[in-house]
Amino acid sequence: MKIIREAMAGTLESSDVMVRIAPAEGPEHDLLIASSVEKQFGDAIRQTLLQVLQQYDVPPVQVIVDDKGALDCVLRARLETALMRASETATLPWEERRENAE
Repeated sequence: MKIIREAMAGTLESSDVMVRIAPAEGPEHDLLIASSVEKQFGDAIRQTLLQVLQQYDVPPVQVIVDDKGALDCVLRARLETALMRASETATLPWEERRENAE
């Protein structure tokens, strides 16, 4: 999935997360995480972000996360939405994802 432009998804409300994504220069993803629960869940947040980026074969990007205690499923949904907007894709490759998971 090629990232064409900057995009954002989510809010700064309690139990939500705002995810911003942009193309990046360099060999790897640049993850910037600000979270009210970073001490407890910072590693899990990073792992989820990298998992989703790998799942959709995203080249190096910058991801900025402002987390207000969102559940893992919310983080995934916000990142997927930001990826769709940044790649100007109408839908995610759900079928491909399902096949790869089996």
